[in-house]
Amino acid sequence: MSHATPTVVIVGRPNVGKSTLFNRITGQRRAIVGDEPGITRDRMHGSAEHDGRRFEVIDTGGIVVNDQEYIPSQILLQAEMALKDAAHIIFLVDGRAEITGPDRDLAQMLRRLGKPVTLAVNKADTGLKNDLVHEFYSLGIADIFPISSEHGIGVDAMLDRVTAGFPRDSADQPATLPDESIRVAIIGRPNVGKSTLLNQLTGQERAIVSPIAGTTRDAVDERITRDGTDYVFIDTAGIRRKGKTKEMAEKLSVVMARRHIRMAGVVLLVLDATEGIVTLDTTIAGYAHEGGRGLIVCVNKWDEVAGHKGQKKNEFEQNLKDEFKFLEYAPVVFISAKTGAGVAPLFKLIREVYQSASQRISTGEMNRFVEQLRFEERRIFYITQASIRPPEFVVFTDRGGPLHFSHERHLVNQIRKRFGFRGTPIVLKTRAKAAARKRK
Repeated sequence: MSHATPTVVIVGRPNVGKSTLFNRITGQRRAIVGDEPGITRDRMHGSAEHDGRRFEVIDTGGIVVNDQEYIPSQILLQAEMALKDAAHIIFLVDGRAEITGPDRDLAQMLRRLGKPVTLAVNKADTGLKNDLVHEFYSLGIADIFPISSEHGIGVDAMLDRVTAGFPRDSADQPATLPDESIRVAIIGRPNVGKSTLLNQLTGQERAIVSPIAGTTRDAVDERITRDGTDYVFIDTAGIRRKGKTKEMAEKLSVVMARRHIRMAGVVLLVLDATEGIVTLDTTIAGYAHEGGRGLIVCVNKWDEVAGHKGQKKNEFEQNLKDEFKFLEYAPVVFISAKTGAGVAPLFKLIREVYQSASQRISTGEMNRFVEQLRFEERRIFYITQASIRPPEFVVFTDRGGPLHFSHERHLVNQIRKRFGFRGTPIVLKTRAKAAARKRK
């Protein structure tokens, strides 16, 4: 998002409907919505347009101004970072409930900022209580709009006010170019250092980091440019075993995390070196492999292991190959997200893996490659590439049915040896050539 693009920040205490309003304004289901308070913790970014005016929307976690506990205080810190650059603030309150002390504290904090603030009274579709109307004015905010985030009632009128001073796209403005950025999903078990890695990659405290497993619930994303390449890093919620996902928010987090894996170009699988490789790591790696994503295995907290346990990288890497037999194509890097050791080279490696997954080989070049192949099982007439990300090849042979596992593995290895494709799975599909089918 360009720095010239105005930013609208949605704030309010927990469970008043901020994420529902965020999804309504951006027109997409980015934020997790539920009745359980405190689902959103980190801040969420999205793009929106209203009446020809483009702007960025930020959804913040539920704010309680004077709560000194770790997570609430970090949520407030995240919100303050967003509010600093806000062009307009939407202060959301629950229209069915009385004004609370936290509402008044937050209103006072917003007034001190000296920025334009609109008070949105949510859940207005259920009918506002007349005796509460005067209380909303007591918050000291002149612009008040009754809305329903869930049903969209009153939202357009509110956005007319919020975006009134924003620039409108000119008619001769060139069409927006397609997003050429590399989307990178950071995945792994809870508390392996995903949010710390996001902060290290982006150079700012973008995500809340704490020793409490499950701190990240929504997927947190950040766009940066490095050496002329745009990256969008997505810190997903820690994926737990199904039996462990009892809370509704955590169950939804797993669903959303898997969705972000599918939408990514490259996936960083973060492992905890101090705990070694566990069964759940293999399951999570399988999600990325099955989705056909480019994959890099990041062994985090290596600084805590190398000195104390005397374990060598090649030993750990061999253990990885034994456990992740289906990920022989994935490069392995050893990092410390906390100190930054080994993190900087990730940018170049991400770009290389993305380019590998996006590589197209011409049919002519594949045919010259086929001439050098020797298969006892069946005759291969030619191979053509059908798609990218993941690279998919159609192998035309003298008979139908898939290749034997060992022959398929050999063919994939030969393709990698000739054309690269580092860090990406390769998909093979077999077809019988028409002439061969007729002879049969």
